[in-house]
Amino acid sequence: MDKPRVLIAIHYMEIGGAETSLLGLLQAIDYTKIDVDLFVYRHTGELMPLIPHGPELMPEVRKYTTPELPISRVIRMGYIDVALARLIAKWRYGRMRRRNPSRLADDVGGYQYMSSAVTPLLPDINPDVEYDLAVNFCGMQDVVLDKVKARRRASWIHTDYSTLDTDRELDRRVWARFDYIVSISEKVTETFAKVYPELAPKIVEIENILSPDFVRSRSAEFDGKDEMPGDIVLLSIGRFSYPKNYDNLPDIARRLVQSVGDGLRWYIIGYGGDEALIRAKIAEAGMENHVVILGKRDNPYPYIKACDLYVQPSRYEGKSVTVREAQMLGKPVVVTDYPTAGSQVHHGEDGIIVPMDNAGCAAGIADLLADPELMRKLKEQVRKSDFGNMAEVEKFYRLIC
Repeated sequence: MDKPRVLIAIHYMEIGGAETSLLGLLQAIDYTKIDVDLFVYRHTGELMPLIPHGPELMPEVRKYTTPELPISRVIRMGYIDVALARLIAKWRYGRMRRRNPSRLADDVGGYQYMSSAVTPLLPDINPDVEYDLAVNFCGMQDVVLDKVKARRRASWIHTDYSTLDTDRELDRRVWARFDYIVSISEKVTETFAKVYPELAPKIVEIENILSPDFVRSRSAEFDGKDEMPGDIVLLSIGRFSYPKNYDNLPDIARRLVQSVGDGLRWYIIGYGGDEALIRAKIAEAGMENHVVILGKRDNPYPYIKACDLYVQPSRYEGKSVTVREAQMLGKPVVVTDYPTAGSQVHHGEDGIIVPMDNAGCAAGIADLLADPELMRKLKEQVRKSDFGNMAEVEKFYRLIC
């Protein structure tokens, strides 16, 4: 009997929570049970070499690399149709925002319009095959709906959906075409169901799959302390974008230095469009000696292992992969009080939840640093906890049946 065949699509393998979560899923799958074709739009990113043996990595299709490249480059590549479609989508999105002023400075709605406009111009994926399940793990949802033959289709939600600035009617029509909507946590399910209650029956919860053995083995590859001197070392990891709130980090650090002293250093690993803004905020706060941007790192785990405290100062999250990785490495963690924080951190037990405002966030971190007994308790709790969840893959198998 032939094994079920699954296609999983993702836009690229840059360092990020969704991409790391996909690696966890691919590591957990038993390939004697199913065949997996992995379609990565652009074969780029530090995580590409970490794709495990098992899935069949499909060849890159040149036209699929164009949706997120600069439009000028797309034109030079000869894809005038894609360039025009993206310009029209940008205009449509701008018109929608002018009519309905955005609550947030995110670009999810723009990506939504782009996906709708560009997908019809892309070639079909493996057109001679009908998959038992086609998965949009992260990227343009329309691709899995319209460019793949499949008996069933699923799409992942990686964030608190109530915070996203989308065209709700367009969004609703797209989500309704999937057989399954995969949520990474109870809180993510709750916020999505509030926005689209009629789609709640389609939701299946599958937590981000992470392997403690993988994280711990990679954390021992080198000593992160060499690049992170300081008496008190804080670390944050994530894309330099609005949701991560790094533009407020320098002011939080300024307040912390006043409380705990000049020996504090706060390091940031990541990349993204907000880097210039973050650097400007560092200068504005006078924190050049205290807030250090390390940039991209292929392997962030030795740096997590080397820090005293891991901090996720986000405006919103789905379920932070890096918070769980820090817990796997025995680190106390601090997260801000975004809506889904309580689904991941039990305040005072395996981490601390602090207020979202800068003053409250700084005070909460300072109080923790001044309480060595609580720091010891948090470390002890996370070190004896099992944050691995490889068994979640069984829920993935059930999507295929």
